[in-house]
Amino acid sequence: MKADYKEKQKQLIQYMEETAKGDICLGFSGGVDSSLLLKLACQAAKKTGKKVWAVTFDTRLHPACDRENAAAVAKELGGIHIVLSIDELEQEEIRHNPINRCYLCKRHLFTALKSFAAEKGCSVCMDGTNEDDLHVYRPGIKALKELGIVSPLAECKITKAEVKAMAAEYKISSAKRPSTPCMATRLPYGEFLDYDLLDRIAAGEEFLKKYTKGNIRLRIHGPVARIETDESQMQKLMDKKGEIVKGLKQLGFSYITLDLECFRSGSMDENIDKKL
Repeated sequence: MKADYKEKQKQLIQYMEETAKGDICLGFSGGVDSSLLLKLACQAAKKTGKKVWAVTFDTRLHPACDRENAAAVAKELGGIHIVLSIDELEQEEIRHNPINRCYLCKRHLFTALKSFAAEKGCSVCMDGTNEDDLHVYRPGIKALKELGIVSPLAECKITKAEVKAMAAEYKISSAKRPSTPCMATRLPYGEFLDYDLLDRIAAGEEFLKKYTKGNIRLRIHGPVARIETDESQMQKLMDKKGEIVKGLKQLGFSYITLDLECFRSGSMDENIDKKL
């Protein structure tokens, strides 16, 4: 296992060194996957004298804390940090939150990334898709392939656990940061993506972070707000249930529940046909 991990790490470094023979344009969220790529890209670019563009999307479907974190991590790791402001919800098809929303959204965002890269004369665009992402419902990966976006972590078969281990080795600050996926994942497919509701969900999750550490999701089913958190944090929420119920009701949520299955990534995907 250890030898396999070291071999993958070596392969990834070689991949980035080869890619850094030209300028690199990286879709950069500030999460652990893209942060590891930025670290290695900048490390390789120092040898070649090429540029690394770390491009963060400022969108309606990602929390403001993502942008702030991305800016801080980019400053830590290097590269040229750029923010592209894009409102995915301007597209009516995305606003209706269809089952292929992730495909539509990724295509919209990374088309903008490719346009930016072309303006800068950069031929290589990459993202932080890892090996584990290839084995769950990720329709956005199809869009990335169609656009010619490369995914070094996936190509080197590096799993999420291995990404975190490598990030820890390089002392990257985002190594232990919980993921913060698109806010549309808080609603069932087919539920209209309303600006006000998305803002209230974001405010609710920010409020809940005062009472818990690690992963937190506020999934909305009509009038019901379903809280997902790590099992180790559930008692903390129960101990403060009065304050939590009051705070979430003030944000307009009628019924507050704590999911006994705890946090699980992609829980809104559990009953869909993964072949779609």
